[in-house]
Amino acid sequence: MSVDGGAQRLKTEADEPGWEVDPDDEWGLAVIATVGRQLRLRREAVGIRAAELGVATGYGEDMIYKIEGGKRIPRPEFLDNADEVLGAGGLIAAMKEDVAKVRYPKKVRALAKLEAKAVEIGVYECNSIHGLLQNPEHARAAIEAAQPPYSPDDVERMVAARLARQSVFERDPAPSIHFVLEEAPLRRQVGGTMVWRRQLERLLEVGGLRHVTLQVMPTNTEAHPGLDGRIELLKFPDGTAVGRSDGAFSGRPVTDPKQLRILELRYGTIRAQAFSPRESLAFIEQLLGET
Repeated sequence: MSVDGGAQRLKTEADEPGWEVDPDDEWGLAVIATVGRQLRLRREAVGIRAAELGVATGYGEDMIYKIEGGKRIPRPEFLDNADEVLGAGGLIAAMKEDVAKVRYPKKVRALAKLEAKAVEIGVYECNSIHGLLQNPEHARAAIEAAQPPYSPDDVERMVAARLARQSVFERDPAPSIHFVLEEAPLRRQVGGTMVWRRQLERLLEVGGLRHVTLQVMPTNTEAHPGLDGRIELLKFPDGTAVGRSDGAFSGRPVTDPKQLRILELRYGTIRAQAFSPRESLAFIEQLLGET
């Protein structure tokens, strides 16, 4: 790629909102600082000025300096283009994987890290379809429904982060994963009829995996311990566990065995009151047939 870009409009920060580094994300700051430093060293080594690299990649000179200074998260396509322009032989492009993780919110990365280590995952979800089960269209529609609305760039960032967590289904060895979902969110046509249908098909697909159990809590059931909100339980290979419930211990994560037993009791009661896995998949198939 030539560094002579001609008279083109170069991108500024206003053209790419949401790619700033979170100042509270120490790991993210370190990663982006390292990427920026390597980019600058390579650029200087081949004798290309920041303005020239900007023209070649479609960015203003100020944007190049911000990326090199660790103030901006570079887009994947920018790293690919910069690698080609600077003749880096793939060294700069190879940093895309670490940069992609920085794009995910710090809280999401922490949750994904726990899910990646867990040997058992149990979730009761009351108001929505759990993020691990959402397809891209459903996730985007749900995130776009927030008020005040997120910027389009932030929406894409959050959708990508949510979908990235779903790699937990592909782990080897696979963890044992159990979901209990309320009936009402399954009937809510988030994103329209076709998106809703594809989401139900996704539930049937995941629910059919050997290491996944999916149950539906019918609306006409009696009161149960999940009325206070979501419950999550994760167990790890060393015998430790972490749990969280909207309706217990101020909603904070807990690791104390006594507190975990309370959450396990509540979750076990919920599972007992829900449809069986076979009945649940049949119920979802029935919903599909109603459209």
